[in-house]
Amino acid sequence: MLPIRQDHPLKHLFAGLVEHAFQAELGICDPAVADYVSDLLIEFVRMDEMCIARDAAGRPVAEVAEIINRLAVDSDMSPVMRDRFVHRRVGDYTLFWTGVFPEGVRRGAGPSWRDTVADYVVLGKRAYAIASELTPADELPPPRLLRRLSDEFECCVHGLGLVRQELGTTGKSEGPEIIY
Repeated sequence: MLPIRQDHPLKHLFAGLVEHAFQAELGICDPAVADYVSDLLIEFVRMDEMCIARDAAGRPVAEVAEIINRLAVDSDMSPVMRDRFVHRRVGDYTLFWTGVFPEGVRRGAGPSWRDTVADYVVLGKRAYAIASELTPADELPPPRLLRRLSDEFECCVHGLGLVRQELGTTGKSEGPEIIY
């Protein structure tokens, strides 16, 4: 995927909404967290980025456990780099879905669907914590940011929910309201 220009209006919109939600509403005054979350929104704007793994037939993999397995099998990175990448991507995926579309987590992809919003929160926190431990201090994003995302996962979920409200996409949810 090509990176979005720094001056793109969508980048400015997401950055402003995230900054307001995180700083004014939640009191999280950490520009690195706000930048990471707004970049996450930009990344997942493209529908093909929401699917972070595919099965052998090319179909999107929807359950987090299968995503982890698929990324672990298909990677030609070193084991530590692969593990760091997989855990960060799982953190990103679970943060996005629980924050922006929690009702989508519940609907899932069929009868084998086992993931719930609570599972995603646990997985996301754990994934970011592991990624922070596997990330060298000079890598981007830095391990302290990944640790902060783990520690503040529920607040980040709530902040993304506030961004969603500001965008006016709440509509009628088919699932229960998620309150943290």
